[in-house]
Amino acid sequence: MDVIPANSSQQLRRVRFQGYRPLWVGVMSLLLAGGCAMSESPVSAPAVTEANGDQPLVADDMVTAPMAELSYQVHALSSSQVHVVTIPPNAGYRIDVAVTADLTLLPEIAAQTGAIAAINAGFFDPQNGLTTSYVVSNGERVADPQQNPRLMENPDLAPFLEAILDRSEFRVYDCEGAVQYAIARHSAQIPSGCTLESAVGAGPQLLPTMTGYEEGFLADDAQGALVRDALGSRYPNARSAIGLKADGTVVLVVASQRLDQEAPTGLSFDALAEFLHELGVTSALNLDGGSSSGLFYQGETRYGRWNAEDNPVERPIKSILLVR
Repeated sequence: MDVIPANSSQQLRRVRFQGYRPLWVGVMSLLLAGGCAMSESPVSAPAVTEANGDQPLVADDMVTAPMAELSYQVHALSSSQVHVVTIPPNAGYRIDVAVTADLTLLPEIAAQTGAIAAINAGFFDPQNGLTTSYVVSNGERVADPQQNPRLMENPDLAPFLEAILDRSEFRVYDCEGAVQYAIARHSAQIPSGCTLESAVGAGPQLLPTMTGYEEGFLADDAQGALVRDALGSRYPNARSAIGLKADGTVVLVVASQRLDQEAPTGLSFDALAEFLHELGVTSALNLDGGSSSGLFYQGETRYGRWNAEDNPVERPIKSILLVR
């Protein structure tokens, strides 16, 4: 975020994990043209299954399930517990965007929208509650960063404002009755024959290439030294992301901090991109992170950040990506 967050916390149940080991699954698929994934229009939702336990799941550990089911796994990495919800293609689920007038807790937004799964999404200013990301819902722009004076009138951000207003977003298209997902810059053209149904901005893109400099998150001085890293991208932190695979699979990912280590935990951008690559993701978008990170699934919320008392940090947010 480009503003200093204000945090709130609430004690929730925490889960500890044993037998930590990295997950190495999948190989890189052919890049999906335009960073898009296809899904059919929603039908009645099939049953949802959860795969969880003390050991991280790898391909051989997973119980065979119908392709039409959502799945949830926890992957124990050396510096992070990574929560992943996988949405298979052509399964009848729809990914959409929801935004609130006032900052609201993730599980409350999920409950209000009837979501099976949800993840925090766009950037916002916790001081005035206004968005710093574009949001489109039902074909209409419902949140506009240009209406946030703390963003538009901030002299420190003036050199980066053009890039900030053209950051990447997750998009949902209606292409002649078929739902199509994409990750694209805000200024990118809508494909011929498609209409933009919903979108939420965040960034930068993590795959196929990192776009931190192009989107105003990173900047160097004339000598090539880094002088701006708006998201602390090179250091471990709680992170949220959405990824698309070439076969149409979508993943929602939250990299949470570890409870059994005192050193800074979580993932850097490079580590998060590598993890997504190992999952077979070809196009990925970083979402708001830190205290905003959270993944809702089947009535429970997995948070990204923990306080000094080892309780999860629960912060009100502005927008979510949801599955229903």
